[in-house]
Amino acid sequence: MSDAIKHECGIALIRLLKPLDYYVEKYRTPAYGLNKLYLLMEKQHNRGQDGAGAAVIKLDPIPGTPFINRYRSVKQQPIVDIFDNVFSHFPKNRKPLDNPKAESDWYKANVPFVGELLLGHLRYGTYGKNNDSYCHPFLRENNWMTRNLVVAGNFNMTNVDELFDNLITLGQHPIERSDTITVMEKIGHFLDAEVQVIFDKYKDQGYSNKEITDFIVKELSVRRILSRAARNFDGGFTMAGMFGHGDAFVLRDPNGIRPAYYYADDEIVVVASERPCIQTAFNVRFDQIKEITPGHALVIKKDGRVKEDKIIEPGERKSCSFERIYFSRGTDAEIYEERKKLGELLVPQIFESIKGDVDNTVFSFIPNTAEVAFYGLIKGVEDNLTKQKVDAIKANPHLSSEELQKLIRWKLRIEKIAVKDVKMRTFITDDSSRDEMVSHVYDITYGSVRANQDTLVVIDDSIVRGTTLQKSILRILDRLSPKRIIIVSSAPQIRFPDCYGIDMSRMNDFIAFRALIALIKENGKESELQRVYELCKAELAKPVAENINHVKQLYKLFSVDEISAKISEIVRPPQIFADVQVIYQTIENLHIACPKNLGDWYFTGDYPTPGGNRVANKAFINYMEGKNERAY
Repeated sequence: MSDAIKHECGIALIRLLKPLDYYVEKYRTPAYGLNKLYLLMEKQHNRGQDGAGAAVIKLDPIPGTPFINRYRSVKQQPIVDIFDNVFSHFPKNRKPLDNPKAESDWYKANVPFVGELLLGHLRYGTYGKNNDSYCHPFLRENNWMTRNLVVAGNFNMTNVDELFDNLITLGQHPIERSDTITVMEKIGHFLDAEVQVIFDKYKDQGYSNKEITDFIVKELSVRRILSRAARNFDGGFTMAGMFGHGDAFVLRDPNGIRPAYYYADDEIVVVASERPCIQTAFNVRFDQIKEITPGHALVIKKDGRVKEDKIIEPGERKSCSFERIYFSRGTDAEIYEERKKLGELLVPQIFESIKGDVDNTVFSFIPNTAEVAFYGLIKGVEDNLTKQKVDAIKANPHLSSEELQKLIRWKLRIEKIAVKDVKMRTFITDDSSRDEMVSHVYDITYGSVRANQDTLVVIDDSIVRGTTLQKSILRILDRLSPKRIIIVSSAPQIRFPDCYGIDMSRMNDFIAFRALIALIKENGKESELQRVYELCKAELAKPVAENINHVKQLYKLFSVDEISAKISEIVRPPQIFADVQVIYQTIENLHIACPKNLGDWYFTGDYPTPGGNRVANKAFINYMEGKNERAY
């Protein structure tokens, strides 16, 4: 039922801490790191529908041989395409050499992508066209090994123009304004500066250039490079980078907006955007995996030292709650429990709506991503039902055997209402025909609802635009002839744009905003739109750091229930017979369910950085001026 929401990108970084022959001997393959990288990427496939990329660095390569290999793809199955390409370089029917050391040395010298430092990226694009040149990892090349830089990340910067101007001030001539290129060039600038300082120091002492390179590798301060480069980053980010000589890092934003987890032992260091993929790929426990501290970078030096360094002063933790509701896979132990809790906390609102009449209510869910929240909802309703049974027995301890059995057998009606037909393809481009085709993507379970008698309660994980509800789902559900259809969202009303990694930046895309505008016009308050528009324009003239979100003022004109009621009117197709009500999660219950992830700017407009406030103001200006474009 959810409208398609652009996901965010994902990363996977692996550093093999032992010589390659160790893995050849223990795991019987020179491709141990590549196999693990493939697993990490596939287990995060939900984070990359537009493309993917992988890069590998060989440590201590023979001079004159390539030591950085990279391949990127935007094919229909980009991860499969990448690893098909990678393994196409492996010789067929080759007889292994006598010992692991000789075998690993041969592969490292002769086969691309066999190395100790590996970086994978899954792209969900918010900028640029969909071709492989826009896929991470990005590469900044130089004949000096220590000046090579490979970067990939899950991020959006809200102050790209400011960062672009910084590069000009530094003396560069950037050819592109994308945040990825801008970030890479800024890190690259301070990498060059750090290398030059060390070079000059030892050159003055009479060392040769070759000797100086060894000093650079040992003394290069990744912490200092990142601290200087990230000084005015505004956004949500997890950035992974590799230097050509073998240092690596993963940097997380100071509010912990974007996720990053890592595991390290004496064999390997691994970082990923999601915890379960590390657990699965390496068969490790939940408590063995750590979260990178906000504002810190996990730094992996060429000599194998691993350390978290503070790069930016951490701010208030505002980790994205939408990660918990929607983006991350629900196989994470904490996320699974949080999603169940989100469903359970909706029970009072649902009981109020159905007036406690569970006998004439059928509970279900659409789509499959809402299934875990559904389990929580059912648990909550069953607990409520159990309480009613106990209260009834206490109130009348002399119930007859027949009455008691009837009471004990009283249970919920749970049905699998809709099943997605994966064979269906909505290939017709004509709008009216396409809407008709979309309405058949789901098969419904006939006979599961008593016509004109039952209320159908269907839970979803989020309702963003409402178009899928309006154009297909409600029409599909109405074929069962329920008396009422109650759509329940485990997420609160999405009211504001995101700018930290997900492409949700146009105000008019949000059904909650369209409902707000409808209420404003119906109540003759159009002057408020103009007043806030002028405030937002004035705000853009200020420095980014001073911006506040003026769009919040408009939502204060009406209650949450009033906006939900208007949403219910908007999404109800005129052709259906059932009454429709839309119920949303409350902000308070969201925080109860996800206590460690309080980033709620989509719902409240409380952005963790001033750049977010600027994006909200710009998005509203775009709406008022009729511009259908991104606000960052």
